[in-house]
Amino acid sequence: MMARTDRHYRAFMRRITRHTLLYTEMVTTGALIHGDRAQHLDFSEEEHPVALQLGGDDPKDLALCARMGADWGYDEINLNVGCPSDRVQNGQFGACLMARPERVAEGVAAMRNAVQLPVTVKHRIGIDDLDRYEDMAHFVDVVSKTGCDRFTVHARKAWLKGLSPKENRNIPPLRYAEVHRLKREFPELCIEINGGITDLTTLDEQLTQVDAVMLGRAAYDNPYLFSSVDQRFFSDPSPPRTRREIVEEMVPYVTQWTRDTMRPYAIIRHMLQLFAGQPGARAWRRYLSENGPRPDANAKVLLQALAAQENHLDRRSTASSPA
Repeated sequence: MMARTDRHYRAFMRRITRHTLLYTEMVTTGALIHGDRAQHLDFSEEEHPVALQLGGDDPKDLALCARMGADWGYDEINLNVGCPSDRVQNGQFGACLMARPERVAEGVAAMRNAVQLPVTVKHRIGIDDLDRYEDMAHFVDVVSKTGCDRFTVHARKAWLKGLSPKENRNIPPLRYAEVHRLKREFPELCIEINGGITDLTTLDEQLTQVDAVMLGRAAYDNPYLFSSVDQRFFSDPSPPRTRREIVEEMVPYVTQWTRDTMRPYAIIRHMLQLFAGQPGARAWRRYLSENGPRPDANAKVLLQALAAQENHLDRRSTASSPA
């Protein structure tokens, strides 16, 4: 979810769901150790609970970055062992680490020794020809001995050569049954499933087989899907905010962040799919896409886009009224 799950997207999502665990973009250990830590780590209190997702393979570096995350106030440290991009492979981390379970175990052990937070791992079913169920089970068995708190399994293998990261999200077939088997054979472990889940009915079904479900692209492409999650899965009696209420709450947020040099569209772009699947969604997206990037744009563009969406509904209602 690079370039997507930044702090502004997470602040937007907190207007939709209060309890869902949110993740940062994957940040490499090198970027934290040698780069602008505040740029990568700063977040708002309203974003809790939020997990810091790390990319790296050196246990000492992972421990150091885990401590940074703990000091910054994150709720969880997650190690990404699922990303198949060339840049990640060239750094010898991400999905290619599935071929080195002992190295992952060393990293998890180092992080657990460094912090009191949950330390979790996100990984694939397998990679390249190392994709039998037994290979994944061996990986999980080795890493679990270090006390990994949760395994989040993307139920597709990754081809490290020949497929792009985008193709690796769609072309390898989903193999949910193997994740379900993993839970049956390792009942003491917390197993979370990820991949291709786009609705809450399917999420409910998955929860009969595993402990948790992660939604990735669906959370970005249809964020309001999460509007009923707090009541449905976290027993929160608070009514969900309407889309209009969310837009109105985001106006002062955008205003606050764009007082200096930030352009509003850096935040607004995360809201394009707020009306996904609803009448007027195209009018909403079109207005924001055309007017949000303008040099003179400000937070009011959200209210103007909302008016465009509602005008579309009014015209549609008028057109369908009997004569």
